[in-house]
Amino acid sequence: MDLDDVDRIARSHDGVKRKGTAARPAWYVDDRLVARQLDATSVVVRAGFAARERLLADHPETFGVPPRFERHMMVVVELDRADPRAVERAVSEAVALQRRR
Repeated sequence: MDLDDVDRIARSHDGVKRKGTAARPAWYVDDRLVARQLDATSVVVRAGFAARERLLADHPETFGVPPRFERHMMVVVELDRADPRAVERAVSEAVALQRRR
């Protein structure tokens, strides 16, 4: 996977907009962060703690949580080895989490 795939997945959801910069894109719904580029090969995606643990257990090759993010509701996607369906699921859950009700 690459950033274009993440962009396609994120913007397939109603109301999701790409913001940030060309060098560091981010995707938002209702002005709340869904995902953003972390570095050249990874993206952070918002995730509730229970969802994050499930993603880590089900797809350890795709997702990780570096120590600096352990207290935050997010998971890191390693794009170069990501399972596209798992990323789609994570982004969908992030949109639902962040959407204003």
